[in-house]
Amino acid sequence: MAVQSLYRRYRPRRFDELKGQEHVVRALRNAVINHREGQAYLFSGPRGTGKTSTARILAKVLNCDSPEDGEPCGICNSCGSIDSGNSYDVLELDAASNNGVENMRDLIERSSLGNPGRHRVFILDEVHMLSKAAEAALLKTLEEPPPHVVFVLATTDPQKVSETIRSRTQHLQFHLLPLHDLEEHVRWVIKDANLKVSEDAIAHVLIQGGGSARDTLSALELVAAGGGEVDGQLSSDEFIESIIDQDPARALSATAFAIQQGSDPRSLTEEIIRHLRECFLSLMAPELVQLPEQRATIVAEQARKLNAGALVRSIEVLGESLIEMRHAPDARLLLEVSLVKLTNQTLGGDIAAIIGRLERLEAGVVRNTDAAGPVTKPAPVNPATGRVQVGGKARMPHSNPDPAAAQPTPAPQPTAPTPPPVQPTTPASDSQVVAKWPEVLTGLKPFVRALYSAVTPQACTDTTLTLAAPNEMHMKKAQEHIDVVAAQVELVTGRSMSIEFTVDKDNTSPTNRTARPKVKETEIVDEVDRADIVDGPNVAMPSALDQLTKAFPGSQVVEQPKKK
Repeated sequence: MAVQSLYRRYRPRRFDELKGQEHVVRALRNAVINHREGQAYLFSGPRGTGKTSTARILAKVLNCDSPEDGEPCGICNSCGSIDSGNSYDVLELDAASNNGVENMRDLIERSSLGNPGRHRVFILDEVHMLSKAAEAALLKTLEEPPPHVVFVLATTDPQKVSETIRSRTQHLQFHLLPLHDLEEHVRWVIKDANLKVSEDAIAHVLIQGGGSARDTLSALELVAAGGGEVDGQLSSDEFIESIIDQDPARALSATAFAIQQGSDPRSLTEEIIRHLRECFLSLMAPELVQLPEQRATIVAEQARKLNAGALVRSIEVLGESLIEMRHAPDARLLLEVSLVKLTNQTLGGDIAAIIGRLERLEAGVVRNTDAAGPVTKPAPVNPATGRVQVGGKARMPHSNPDPAAAQPTPAPQPTAPTPPPVQPTTPASDSQVVAKWPEVLTGLKPFVRALYSAVTPQACTDTTLTLAAPNEMHMKKAQEHIDVVAAQVELVTGRSMSIEFTVDKDNTSPTNRTARPKVKETEIVDEVDRADIVDGPNVAMPSALDQLTKAFPGSQVVEQPKKK
């Protein structure tokens, strides 16, 4: 006689035995305690999360002889018959194989019959596989079932269930189990079943389960049958490291070794994609990573080395290969080509590969620019206004008169960084602080400089610089950048000062008149070299008729008679 599998032996038989579905348990128990159970339920969620088990527990508690606090007793005849699968009160139907109209008619006929218990529960598994005609046949009975009938529909793909079905049910969504709950459950099963499993094997089982209790127990049973140790399988870290190091030979060798050990190319591709997804989540949303602490640290370091762009491109390339493997004569070849593309971006001709090469070029240019320092000299700035002088860029010398200076200079070595700017040794006096206000404006960012151009220094003491704003609104806006301006004042004057604001309503202070002199139009015009101004060519614009004739050669323009 075959030994019962672990996931069947440890299937939940009470609501309090369900793991990770507290929201579902709370809703169903309260409904049973308050005698407000629904006529139809829709249980949806990934495989192995307890949908069918919950439906059986609901059927037990609805027909139990002595329920207690919304839980079945588990010892009465009704509970025993439901556990053994020979109860007349529960009918389980696989909608994947019974998806026709005749099957639904038979179910409707059975729903009108009596039964020994208080309720008759119909459990339809994989209900999204029903045909359109079968769904239509079920609608009326699902909307107005007999008083003693309860429908429980289970599906892994609720989006394929029609809206008319979902609107007639109470929809409860099941979730994958959190890692800590699943690990606690696995360790309890190992202890209860007296299994010998190593810590590495437990971590492997949790990763293989992916949050599904049934898949995790199936993987645990396989490991226990193999002696409690994980076989010498190749870790997917080898592929990730080959992408990081841009080493195609390493990736191909890892693929050959994994296939020699019995791995299927498609399952191997899925494993690599799953690993890349964990890397992507650790980079974007670390709280969503469901891995042991030590493993999560390794994955986070790999994600940092790869960066988000490389991760997205890797997932896309391998995902496309996974789709093509369905009809490919040699799935291994597709996997190898994809890995070569990812480990050697110069061989890829797609847009993602070109973008990756551009990113590497830009990163190299930025590093070289940072090492060499600024190449061009900024245009002259008018100290009175804090703005770039009109024509100032054109007045800068385009060539160096010194022949020796015209020779190309070698790039500076990384070992000789540019020294930081020297701070003024002698702090400025109070009057000099006010006089150097235009220089302070020059070093500010454009937005802050424009904001503080309308602000004038009123007074300066030992530790405080008082500025006058034209109005209250302008003062509040300028105070948002007061730290940046204070740092610039210290840089220019050599004095650390706090900044205070007042409102100059009359705008008549002598400092204001001297700090912001009006610029005459003649002064702006004089900034431009008149010798550089030339007349543009006198070109006659063609008429609209000439343009139409040129656009449509050989055509004839016909004038339409005006309507009377």
